[in-house]
Order: sequence, then C-alpha cells, then structure tokens
Amino acid sequence: MKIDIQFEKMSSNSYVEKLATKKLKDLGEKYDWILNANVFFKKDNDTKGKGRICKIRLRVPGYDLFASSDQESFEIALAETLKDLERQIRKRKTQMSTH
Repeated sequence: MKIDIQFEKMSSNSYVEKLATKKLKDLGEKYDWILNANVFFKKDNDTKGKGRICKIRLRVPGYDLFASSDQESFEIALAETLKDLERQIRKRKTQMSTH
C-alpha cells in the first residue's frame, strides 16, 4: 500500500508521520486489498473545533473510504479516524464477500 502524508497550514511533524505510517501499514497488512492512503493533518485555530484535524482517504476496489476527526491532539485524531475507517472497512469487506 502506498501512503501519502501531507500537513496543511503547519510544518511537518516526524513523530505523527511515523505513527500514521506504522498504523496504516498494520491496517494494510490486515486488509491487503487497500490500494493506497492519503492522510492530511491540519492545525485549525477555529473556536468551533478542538484544533487538530486528521483526514484519511483510503483507495479500495469499488469506491474510496473517508474519515476525519477533530481532537485535542493529532495522536487522538489519528486513532479516532482509524477506528472509523476500520468500521467502514469491515462493512466493505462483508459487502465484497457476499457478491
């Protein structure tokens, strides 16, 4: 699986980048039909959210899966986003196996 990580409105953070890469590689080993992942980290100073946004788009056969989270830290946002994606992947897997 190819992983592309981008940081919007902020400089890159090597710790967060390594953590995201490791978690996505683990996900890719578990579900080998994931083609690639686009990850976006964004720092937002808007008062409506918590300020640390993680968005992930997974390319899979059929259509893309997408999830995002706005949390107090990038680590928590990444974990929440991955949890949501794993739920979508399991649902997608059952749809693929029934056809």
